[in-house]
Amino acid sequence: MLSYGHVLVLLLLPFVSPAGSCTEQEMRSLLQFLAGLSQDIGLSASWHNSTDCCSWEGITCSREGTVAEVSLASRSLQGHISPSLGDLTSLVCLNLSHNSLSGGLPLELVSSSSIVVLDVSFNRLTGGLGELPSSTPHRPLQVLNISSNLFTGLFPSNTWEMMNNLITLNASNNSFTGPIPTSFCASAPSFAVLELSYNQFSGRIPLGLGNCSMLTLLSAGHNNLIGALPDDIFDITSLKHLWFPNNQLEGSIIGITKLKNLVTIDLGENRLNGSIPNSIGQLKTLEKLNLEYNNMFGELPLTLGNCTKLMTMNLGSNNLSGDLDNVNFSTLGNLRSLDLIWNNFTGTVPESIYSCRNLTALRLSYNRFHGQLSEKIGNLKYLTFLSLVGISLRNITNALQILQNCRTLTTLFIGYNFIHETMPKDDEIYGFENLRVFSLNDCSLTGKIPHWLSKLTNLEMLFLYNNKLNGPVPYWVSSLNFLFHIDMSNNSLSGEIPLALVEMPMLQTGNVATKTFELPISRSHSLQYRITSSFPKVLNLGINNFTGMIPNEIGHLKALLLLNLSSNRLSGKIPDSIYNLTNLQVLDLSRNNLNGTIPDALNELHFLSVFNISNNDLEGSVPNVGQLSTFPSNSFEGNPRLCGPMLTQHCDATETPFVSTKHTNSMIVFMISFGTFFGVGVLYDQIVLSRFF
Repeated sequence: MLSYGHVLVLLLLPFVSPAGSCTEQEMRSLLQFLAGLSQDIGLSASWHNSTDCCSWEGITCSREGTVAEVSLASRSLQGHISPSLGDLTSLVCLNLSHNSLSGGLPLELVSSSSIVVLDVSFNRLTGGLGELPSSTPHRPLQVLNISSNLFTGLFPSNTWEMMNNLITLNASNNSFTGPIPTSFCASAPSFAVLELSYNQFSGRIPLGLGNCSMLTLLSAGHNNLIGALPDDIFDITSLKHLWFPNNQLEGSIIGITKLKNLVTIDLGENRLNGSIPNSIGQLKTLEKLNLEYNNMFGELPLTLGNCTKLMTMNLGSNNLSGDLDNVNFSTLGNLRSLDLIWNNFTGTVPESIYSCRNLTALRLSYNRFHGQLSEKIGNLKYLTFLSLVGISLRNITNALQILQNCRTLTTLFIGYNFIHETMPKDDEIYGFENLRVFSLNDCSLTGKIPHWLSKLTNLEMLFLYNNKLNGPVPYWVSSLNFLFHIDMSNNSLSGEIPLALVEMPMLQTGNVATKTFELPISRSHSLQYRITSSFPKVLNLGINNFTGMIPNEIGHLKALLLLNLSSNRLSGKIPDSIYNLTNLQVLDLSRNNLNGTIPDALNELHFLSVFNISNNDLEGSVPNVGQLSTFPSNSFEGNPRLCGPMLTQHCDATETPFVSTKHTNSMIVFMISFGTFFGVGVLYDQIVLSRFF
């Protein structure tokens, strides 16, 4: 494929120091462009009419002294793009990418009789992309990159008939609507790259793209496309990258194996059905295969083992079935990431997977496997991410002793296995020194929180919820200096809430930014546009047997976004110190034996979006202004001695609801609450999603 960079290099080869100087007309055109900028970051210091514009910053001239290139990428420019640049009759390359330019894209630039490369990507350009008149002669434009702007409206359909030299068109990450045009290849025999992802295109993938005999990249993911992949797409034998994730495409993919040069297939998150064709093995150059979130069924074909260059295979969330032993994974020596989550595979995990020695990420969760973990998983010396949730594994001690040999592991999800077994003892487990995320949830494990967890000194997230662990939270938990997300809910833990928990370094820090790291297996909907995974700082001890009072030191955990102490046996008053948790979005103290009044200071928690103190023994009035007044009655019910306008028990004159003495605009407080409600929705999504690795 002739890339943008290669085109640019070829174009700039003839550019040398000019023998003459630029013309007056060229200078005027450039100064008109400068005048349209509201911020030029020092450009005006170089651009003035007392010097030759061939010496100006960002300007390159040809041998004849005419302006051939304007390159002002990443200059923090603001303002509008002047149509005067279209008057530069020798301009070959115009690069204004990665700025903050606004307004429309002058049609004079698209219809220029000289511009070959036009790049205005990553700006704030708006409006539509106008159609060229049908009388326009053929234009020399080869590369047009208008991606990552704010363009709207119908995408041009006739303009491309005048672009007989077009090689690359990138209009991704805008808001274009309507159907995808069919005229790209009718007059441009060298057309090679079409990138239309992240728009609002609708309708079917048009017939006619099969005429693009030189096309190497076809991408229109994250749109609203429907229907089947048209048969003529399978005639584009030059195609290397096929990207249509997150649409509503239907039908089978049986014809895809005609595309013998494919390197990438990304058709995830559609409605495709049928089986993976046996002829998939003919795709000898295939490196990435993503069919996640479809309705594919049937067994994996034996010939998949012939795709020896595969590096990423994501078939998760389908209806695939059968015994994986039918596929010889040992031939896939280049495989880095394998994701088969949420299917119906049966039998044991095939040992040939453990021959893929370059694997860094393996996810087999939520299938119908059985048996014990094989010692051969220790062969995966580069494995950093492993998810084996809900595959009926047995013998937790043996499994952890095997996995401790995977010394590069940073993320381990093995919950919903080992049902009713006992947590391994302290002298049985070693290793895991690099582990950052550990989930052993939903196992109904008995025993105590083991001391060997204290050796995981790099641990950042710990999920032990939905077990039957008993005893106190151990004192050593505060020695895990990086731990910021703790979920021990729904166990039988007892004793008072230990001071060790309120001494957690990462929960005390004033930096409340969510801890972010990238998981090798994407949780996003596309492998092409993978995003990082972000989780809030959480302390969840709900549904246990904790007793005593909530310690005043709870106020030290200033970085918390979620605190859940619900469904315990806590008593005493709600400590005033909770008001120090000013970043808190979720606070649940329901179903305890708390008494006293609601602390006035809780009204200072302006980011609080979920609040529950129901089913306690609280008394007095519920505030009728401020943050707490925005919550529904079920946040307070089950406290017979509480009164307030949202409860059946109204306050009499001696129990007037709290009114702040501060000058508070209740509408502003309400808007803060309303706005953060959406933020906490994201927070809850992250917590819930964390349970499906």
